[in-house]
Amino acid sequence: MAVQINPSILSADFARLAEEAKAVEGADWLHVDVMDNHFVPNLTLGAPVVESLARATDTPLDCHLMIEDPDRWAPQYVEAGASSVTFHAEAARAPVRLAREVRAKGARAAMALKPATPVEPYEDLLPELDMLLVMTVEPGFGGQAFLDITLPKIRRTRELIRKHGLQLWLQVDGGVSATTIERCAEAGADVFVAGSAVFGADDPAEAVRRLRAQAETAAAQASWACDH
Repeated sequence: MAVQINPSILSADFARLAEEAKAVEGADWLHVDVMDNHFVPNLTLGAPVVESLARATDTPLDCHLMIEDPDRWAPQYVEAGASSVTFHAEAARAPVRLAREVRAKGARAAMALKPATPVEPYEDLLPELDMLLVMTVEPGFGGQAFLDITLPKIRRTRELIRKHGLQLWLQVDGGVSATTIERCAEAGADVFVAGSAVFGADDPAEAVRRLRAQAETAAAQASWACDH
């Protein structure tokens, strides 16, 4: 499976979002953190900004909805231009129906799990998804330290994906940097959200290239990748 790097604009300069997006055009996706100050204790941006950003960059948008009632709001982000929409398992009332609606509108459907949320109860739901996001920090704020306690869950998730023969991307988000990305790749992740590690660098594009190289090397040597 191909490694993908998704810079998170949560760590970008919000007054220069179009320029910041262009600075990382070598990335696979642009990760957009949507927070409502209810599901998480922070407030960021909404569908109008996503719509403007979609016009400003050719990089596809990966919208991570850290909001209440995603069943109601997620489809609007597809209409705003998101190519992938992630809702939280802890917030969705009808995750299968929501995933199918997002897919029907033309976007990839993804579900996120907080660090303390186990993956096993959602095993039967995995075929309905295009990506599963394992949060490696508590959602709500950028710049947090990576939680090593999430690595076993990443490994268990990768085993479930292999067990069912799914073409499911496994994303990690939170504290992903040059010092942690190899551990995530070794555990089974193949899509990496990086915020301050990219936009805090002197050369964001070079930071993306370096993170990609690290993850590709680690993934190629990982036991989970041997069958691919």
